[in-house]
Amino acid sequence: MLAAAAGLAFGIASTAIASDKDIVDTAVGAGQFTTLATALEAAGLVATLKGPGPFTVFAPTDEAFAKLPEGTVDTLLEPANKDKLVAVLTYHVVSGRVMAEDVVKMDKAKTVNGAMIAIEAGSGAVMVNDARVTATDIGASNGVIHVIDKVILPPEK
Repeated sequence: MLAAAAGLAFGIASTAIASDKDIVDTAVGAGQFTTLATALEAAGLVATLKGPGPFTVFAPTDEAFAKLPEGTVDTLLEPANKDKLVAVLTYHVVSGRVMAEDVVKMDKAKTVNGAMIAIEAGSGAVMVNDARVTATDIGASNGVIHVIDKVILPPEK
C-alpha cells in the first residue's frame, strides 16, 4: 500500500501486482516494450533477465526509443555495436527489487552497468537522469519494472 501511495504522491500509475512471469515475459506481455525486447535479444541479455535476479528495470517504452535520433536504434542493434548496446541496456538495470516507495527516498543508484543514475523525486514527478517515471511497481517473478519515457544513456568512458 505504501508503494501505491508513493506512486500516487507523484502522479504515477502504480501497479504493485505480483506476477509469475519474469521481467522479460512481463515486458513483452505489456505490449509497449517491443524495441526493448528486440534490443535485449540482440544484446544477449534475455537469459540474464529471465534469471533469478532480483532486478529492477527502468524500462523505456517503444515511444521512448522513438525519441532517439533517427537511426540510433538500428545502429545499436548492429552486431558490431553489441558492447555499446549492452552498456546502454545494463544502465537501465539496478540489482535487487527496488519498489517505488524506496526509489523516492534515493538520490542515486548503481546500475548493473557499473555507472550511477541520478534519481530525483519532487515537483510531482520522479526522474531517473532526464527520464520521467510514468508507471511503477510492475511486478515480475524476478524483480520489478518502472516505466520511463526516455532512453537514458550511460556516461562515456
